Amino acid sequence: MTGSGEGWLSDGLDVPGADSGLWVSGVDYIAGWRDARESADRLNRALLGVGFELSAVRAVASTNEDGRGVVRLAGWPDVVDRLAQFLEARADGDGGAA
Repeated sequence: MTGSGEGWLSDGLDVPGADSGLWVSGVDYIAGWRDARESADRLNRALLGVGFELSAVRAVASTNEDGRGVVRLAGWPDVVDRLAQFLEARADGDGGAA
């Protein structure tokens, strides 16, 4: 797993809802979370690969109320702006192709 240790999810960024929410009996939240975790891990590795620190911006796995996996981007606003600039430059260089 990527990150700076066991507490990497809470190492300086306030991620609302990461530890709270309503659980509905019979909904398989674990399967959705696992899917989201795989995608979040992949995005976190990519962020690290292009020079971002996970203590400043990272993908966080979660689920919605139906148990579907959700990946949220959590980060300091200035670092998220830098990520947006990076992605815009990439899109401009490739004609918008991803």
